Amino acid sequence: MKHRTPLRAALAVAALGLVAFGGWIASLPAPPAPAAAQPVPSAQTQATLAALAPPKRPRPLVAIVGLNDATETTDYLMPYGILRRSGVADVVALATEAGPVKLYPALTVEADATLAQFDARHTDGADYVIVPAMSRDDDPRVLAWIRAQAAKGAIVIGVCAGAKVVGAAGLLDGKRATTHWYYLDQLRERTPSIRYVADRRFVVDQGVATTTGISASMPMSLTLIEAIAGREKAEATARDLGLAHWDARHRSAAFRFTRPFALTVMGNTLAFWNREALGIELVPGMDEVSLALVADAWSRTYRSRAVAFAQAPGPIEGRHGLRLLPDRVSVEWPAQRLLPAITAAPPAQALNDALARIEGRYGAKTAEVVAMQLELQPSR
Repeated sequence: MKHRTPLRAALAVAALGLVAFGGWIASLPAPPAPAAAQPVPSAQTQATLAALAPPKRPRPLVAIVGLNDATETTDYLMPYGILRRSGVADVVALATEAGPVKLYPALTVEADATLAQFDARHTDGADYVIVPAMSRDDDPRVLAWIRAQAAKGAIVIGVCAGAKVVGAAGLLDGKRATTHWYYLDQLRERTPSIRYVADRRFVVDQGVATTTGISASMPMSLTLIEAIAGREKAEATARDLGLAHWDARHRSAAFRFTRPFALTVMGNTLAFWNREALGIELVPGMDEVSLALVADAWSRTYRSRAVAFAQAPGPIEGRHGLRLLPDRVSVEWPAQRLLPAITAAPPAQALNDALARIEGRYGAKTAEVVAMQLELQPSR
């Protein structure tokens, strides 16, 4: 009898926990009804392009900053690859210190330079500074460097949750802004003076731009190309990417923490015995944008992660010059866990194919969870 009382108490606590958990799940909203994003007025588009015009050089210098110990994969690689392929600017990938840059949730690269090396080479600073999401928002080296670049006249662009880093640097105070749907409350709490703008994939205000989720770096990069070199160049780059539409329209209400999202994430997380390490082979000349999108998507299923492998150690140079580092050295990978090779298909198609394969492997709900994390705008 003495042993039954603690057992009953434990069971009662567990039962209360289940009731509370069930109540929380029930309180989450259902997915919103599908609806089209509304077009952006032409005058607003033109004002955005004017605000993004090169502030210093006819051929701008673009610096993408990252932490060595976890910077978001697509936020870092997509602007680099898109701007490099357009040829309208000089683009450098930077890191806080020497050594590999470990991206999250997948891939490792070598930066072109450290922050200190960049400052020594370019004392007048960059024209544009792109700030991805990082493992921490308050790294003092990053914050000081971003402030210094802004003081030298650079336009600062916070991609996705990189807006929180820009906010921590004090550059969003009193300005219009946006960010990834999941981190909006955090941004508002930490930078309460921002004026949040809904239904826009990117917002520009007084020398600072911010974007919604991860996939928004594609239309943001194309808009930047248009501001630098005109509509024709932006359209040519968009065709090369396989993107038919790329303006700032967005439907913010489509992205929220819903009941199906929570249940799918929890179900996939609890099924730890079903985790898969899926190999993606690094080869010279592969497209960095396609690689980033595919590796990022497969590493956000809560069932799998993409592991980059190569047949020999050492960096492998991508299509636009970025040096990619393998996670493992192997001459082959088990066929049932090998991701399709990155081909010459446009990056937008590579992402669509990856989502279709994720659905085929893990189901439609998991593919939807990945698309939500990427804040992927539905096709129109």
